[in-house]
Amino acid sequence: MPKRIVLLLSVFSLAVPAFAVDPAIKKQLEKLDPATRLEQSCDTEAMSRINKDETGYKPDKVIAYTFKDPVPSDDKLEAPGAVFRSKGDWYHLSYTCVTGPQHINVRDLQYKIGDKVPREKWEKYYLYD
Repeated sequence: MPKRIVLLLSVFSLAVPAFAVDPAIKKQLEKLDPATRLEQSCDTEAMSRINKDETGYKPDKVIAYTFKDPVPSDDKLEAPGAVFRSKGDWYHLSYTCVTGPQHINVRDLQYKIGDKVPREKWEKYYLYD
């Protein structure tokens, strides 16, 4: 009997996304093509997670492609050259994100925050206030 319960819980955990998506955001994401949806879902989740984690950052924007093109594959996006804006400053960010097949629900997100981007480099990389 315990094996059956463990199996049932394992199957249930695969069916439920790791992070719930706000219904309004989900509606907007559904309008996008799959590649854009993957990137936007991951950017949104990265922003949300950094905001909730005890980092002290309050991101209001994440861009996956600033310093290096992201690498998509099926339901995964690797963004080694991303950035995020917090309190008027930009910071390097790298993340790996796994979504469900519709690219809406993020199932896993691992990220690393890097150094602040010097203001004198903002124009070169199209960063803004």
